[in-house]
Amino acid sequence: MRITIIEQDTINDIFVRREKEEANMNTKSYIEQYLKETMEIVETVSKEEIEKGVEILKETRTNGGRLFILGVGGSAANASHAVNDFRKLGGIETYAPTDNVSELTARTNDEGWETTFTEWLKVSRINENDTIMVLSVGGGSETTSLNIVNALKLGKERGAKVISIVSRTGGYAKQVSDACVLIPVVAEKRITPHAEGWQGIVWHLMVNAINE
Repeated sequence: MRITIIEQDTINDIFVRREKEEANMNTKSYIEQYLKETMEIVETVSKEEIEKGVEILKETRTNGGRLFILGVGGSAANASHAVNDFRKLGGIETYAPTDNVSELTARTNDEGWETTFTEWLKVSRINENDTIMVLSVGGGSETTSLNIVNALKLGKERGAKVISIVSRTGGYAKQVSDACVLIPVVAEKRITPHAEGWQGIVWHLMVNAINE
């Protein structure tokens, strides 16, 4: 009976070890696949559109214009980080409406989510010297991210330039952008992580390029 227990324990150990090995292989394969997809994006993302964005940012700075960065969800966090970089490193007066939680929630409560960015831009007196930068996975449409769509409509009415860093089809943002960096869809299951990760790559590139 004792021998049987030892043998059973040994068998269990083997199964556990195999499960761990398979899990490690799956993790390794996933990492390799994710990085392979990243390299595919490196090869296919439009360098010309990035260059257009850099030139618009240079012009905005030269003209004393401001940069307004719009994003929701994870893109809002990216917007906040980008505000710091464009102000501190790029020398552009830059703001994001999502950084002011009090105003954002007050407007959402009193006026509705769909007009939060629009009303914020109106108070900021957005004009032809300014630029809007959109960070978004889908770019907005008639049914999604209407606060971004409405803000872009106002911006274009006021003569502001638009730079977007988006994915999927690019949505409304792509339609109205003066420079649209479209992050290619290389894996349907990983559209959002690639899109939001590449927002950071592109804006870091831009904020450094405007000083070159």
